[in-house]
Amino acid sequence: MNMKVLMINGSPRENGNTAIALDEMKNVFEAEGVETEIVQVGNKNVRGCVACGRCAKLGKCVFDDIVNELAPDFEAADGLVIASPVYYASANATLIAVLDRIFYSPPFSKAMKVGASVVCARRGGCSATFDELNKYFTITNMPVASSQYWNSVHGCQPGEAAQDAEGLQTMRTLARNMTFLMKSITLGKAKYGLPEKEERIGTNFIR
Repeated sequence: MNMKVLMINGSPRENGNTAIALDEMKNVFEAEGVETEIVQVGNKNVRGCVACGRCAKLGKCVFDDIVNELAPDFEAADGLVIASPVYYASANATLIAVLDRIFYSPPFSKAMKVGASVVCARRGGCSATFDELNKYFTITNMPVASSQYWNSVHGCQPGEAAQDAEGLQTMRTLARNMTFLMKSITLGKAKYGLPEKEERIGTNFIR
């Protein structure tokens, strides 16, 4: 069973603590036979969505940057891991710009792709950032993989997360659980198909 996970690193540091968490997951994925791709976006020059609506006609974002480059990889993937350092109890702003656009602009369905978020902090703000990132999954019919604890590692200086034994174990458990979910969903789709999808109803508060 060929499976692929796209892993998006929202840190501006290529070899920082967020990368340590993703590498711990990558090792498990590869041991389970899951192909992985890690893409660094936190050090890119990415602008946010401007709500122009052009993507509805173009089938991609009007700003031709890493978002459009990643969209085919996201479409082909069975799972998506998004990881971020914590800034003011929130995710990296560049990562949020990428996520806003990659979840909105390409027309392909994200339904039943498995999602997981990972956060890294010196001390606090992990839960708020974790919740922020998970919202991208839960608005697009994506099952969310969980672990034995909330998906976080801790460290201040680059490399310190390698000392967070519980955090790294949480990452390994997360990768194993995510692999199980992806395989189970693939088998389920083959036998039962996807859940019935209703025509979407939009109810604006102000009419």
